[in-house]
Amino acid sequence: MPGFHPDLARGRFIPRLKSRAWSVRLMQHVKIPGMRAPEGMTIENVDVPGGQRVRVYRPSTASAPAPVLFWIHGGGFIQGAPEQDDRTSIEFARQLGIAVIAPSYRLAPTHPFPAPLDDVRTALEWAVENAKALGIDTARIAIGGASAGAGLAAGLVLRVHDEARIAPVFQLLVYPMLDDRTTLRTSVDQTYLRLWIPQQNHFGWGAYLGTEPGGPTTPEYAAPARRNDLTGLPPTWIGVGTNDLFHDEDLEYARRLREAGVPCEVTIVDGAFHGFDALFGKTEVAQGFLRAQIEALRPVLGS
Repeated sequence: MPGFHPDLARGRFIPRLKSRAWSVRLMQHVKIPGMRAPEGMTIENVDVPGGQRVRVYRPSTASAPAPVLFWIHGGGFIQGAPEQDDRTSIEFARQLGIAVIAPSYRLAPTHPFPAPLDDVRTALEWAVENAKALGIDTARIAIGGASAGAGLAAGLVLRVHDEARIAPVFQLLVYPMLDDRTTLRTSVDQTYLRLWIPQQNHFGWGAYLGTEPGGPTTPEYAAPARRNDLTGLPPTWIGVGTNDLFHDEDLEYARRLREAGVPCEVTIVDGAFHGFDALFGKTEVAQGFLRAQIEALRPVLGS
């Protein structure tokens, strides 16, 4: 495992905190503030059936109907809200001239699988059913997310593929949380891991699955790496750092997608740990990582 990327050297001072039931409950009650809509952009919170909401970002330059990125926030299945990704959602919308729809979802452990996946599926179906009012093009929907949100995105893509009702044109998976069996690894070098370490991974997966992770009965919609047949899925982009706990599972998923005939582009960031771009978003390495995502989306969503 390489050392920290030069832009991320301050990462050595990040404490490796452990997840506890009490701290998770506390974090779930902390309201994440949203950004004000910049000039030329609207941001709107809309309630959807089931008690959840979506946060809709749209630039004034977007065509109607506009392509849409359905973006799912991360947080280990145990915390987070759409507002935490305001900066990147705004950039996706502004740079590509698209709408971004970011759903909220119920959080584990109070609401384990399949509740979070059901929530994002309900929000996606709501968006499709209300496409005219939202001004979106249902033939140009990409599904994406970061970390646990990317795991939910991959699970959602599998589910809508099997249901054959919605056909996303792309999936954008940012250091996705795909495989609960990573919790069984006993020889992980934690020297340069930050923001998400094995103990947190075990806690998050256990909370989401409602049982001990790594067992033989984990549903494939919960842990997409469990899926045997990946044929027919949309083209995919996966990005991950070399110092990310999910590095190996992400590259393995990319390999299996390609083996199944699914075009899959991979961006690997040397010396980057989990969530580096959220914490050090102004660094060149983080900005380059975001540019790679935008350019991956441009051929399928760009106006």
